Amino acid sequence: MIEFGITEEESSLRIDKYLKYELPQLSRTYLQKLLDSGDILVSGKTVKQSYLIAEGDIITVNIPESEELNFTPEDIPLDILYEDDHIIVVNKPKQMVVHPAPGHYSGTLVNALLFHCRANLSGINGYLRPGIVHRIDMDTTGSLVVCKTDLAHKKLSAQLKAHSIKRVYEAIAIGRIKESGEITFPIGRDNKNRKKMSIRSKNPRNAYTKFKVISQSDKYTYLSLELMTGRTHQIRVHLSAIGHPILGDVTYGPAKSPVSGLIGQCLHAKILGFEHPVTGEYMEFSAPTPSYFEDLLMKLDLKT
Repeated sequence: MIEFGITEEESSLRIDKYLKYELPQLSRTYLQKLLDSGDILVSGKTVKQSYLIAEGDIITVNIPESEELNFTPEDIPLDILYEDDHIIVVNKPKQMVVHPAPGHYSGTLVNALLFHCRANLSGINGYLRPGIVHRIDMDTTGSLVVCKTDLAHKKLSAQLKAHSIKRVYEAIAIGRIKESGEITFPIGRDNKNRKKMSIRSKNPRNAYTKFKVISQSDKYTYLSLELMTGRTHQIRVHLSAIGHPILGDVTYGPAKSPVSGLIGQCLHAKILGFEHPVTGEYMEFSAPTPSYFEDLLMKLDLKT
């Protein structure tokens, strides 16, 4: 049994499209079969293929055992910032996908965690995303918390929904940003490309990012950014919207990076702070800035 809890930003999608994105190994025809047979329920009730999911919905998917994929634990080194019986905080490297997705069924953070934790991970998000409370993009580095128990997962998910988890990022933006500030453009799914987010969306959600200028050069700005909300690709979309996309972000910025050899956006999840889901103690972790990022700061005359 796989279970998905629908967040505010995921609402208003058709259930078949949502599940096709979350369970890419299953065809839409097969998903329709599961809907018709009652193997897919929304908060305990059967729904049609055209059902629009809403915040707070709990979708359960029962896949016959013969159809279920088993992802293999892989002995991949992890940079562990903290670990106990309930949670593990890791510093995710560049080009590592968080959980299995099309084209990435091995070598993911989930594969590494299944090996390290001996499969002792929360099952709330199903077998494709065990223990995963929040995600960062493949080419975004930095701190990520993963849950070993369902109790920890529920408590941290509640903090995430309440926007009480502290998340501070570092980024190198294209162009000179003169002063610190904030960006409050609402964000939603792009009207033409569902894989992208946009401030020009039919169903935008409020989004709030604070940013502080650390240093500048003629062509680039080194920033610290704090997420006050947690929309998908929020920092990338917000910086692009004010005309200063993240260096290396070919999705929301120039199709070709102005710095040769750079792979992906220069974005690092530096600080992660939250109340421990069991003890209630506030904990804060800082992921070291990756070497490629430090080298760029020096190369672009941004080192403070």
